[in-house]
Amino acid sequence: MSIASMGSGWRARSRNLGLRAGTLSGAARRELLLRGTEGVATILGVRRSPMLAGFGLSGADAGNDEAGQVFLVRVRIDGAEPYETRVRQRMRAEDLERAQPGDVVCCRVDPGDRDRLVLYLPDIDEADRVSIAKILADGRRAEATVLAAAPVAAGYSGHDEPMLRLDLELRAWDEPTPWRVRFVQPVPLAAIGLVDLGQHLEVAFFTVDHGESVAVDWAASLGEQ
Repeated sequence: MSIASMGSGWRARSRNLGLRAGTLSGAARRELLLRGTEGVATILGVRRSPMLAGFGLSGADAGNDEAGQVFLVRVRIDGAEPYETRVRQRMRAEDLERAQPGDVVCCRVDPGDRDRLVLYLPDIDEADRVSIAKILADGRRAEATVLAAAPVAAGYSGHDEPMLRLDLELRAWDEPTPWRVRFVQPVPLAAIGLVDLGQHLEVAFFTVDHGESVAVDWAASLGEQ
């Protein structure tokens, strides 16, 4: 899988994701926070507003710093299949530090329009999100087989490492049966060859779930430790 092909795949795919014409008004945001369907959103990518011209915006709107950021997110709400969308929203600089690719934040979704949503961060003491570093440090160990890998934000986050959506089958010595997970994680360029179909990876996890508490140990998978 080449970086060029991942980038072209992202560009083609991104055209199919919705983007609201503007940020929600204060009143609309408050209403959605009060009455919207509760969910969680994995941040796949984020861009500052001056770069919005590439998303079909132009003129003063594209260069307006007050317009906020554009987030590419994977949304999960109870009773529905996870889906990906983009949302334009203002967020404070200190909050942005906790809303980077790979982070999980809370969201409220309009039940009548799933692309209309607001992202927010709970108080740190109440947050149940876990970082990749914490999973790798404290998690249990398993072996994973790659079932599929697809780019979700190549060239989008401004990082050198591409973001991939990974479908894996996990096996752990203390779990009776294997289970399948799907999650998004940055992949070091040196490890791109490890995400081909059928390859084996070293991973860490906290519990058997759909991928919320799973992280790939790239160093171990590359034999660096």
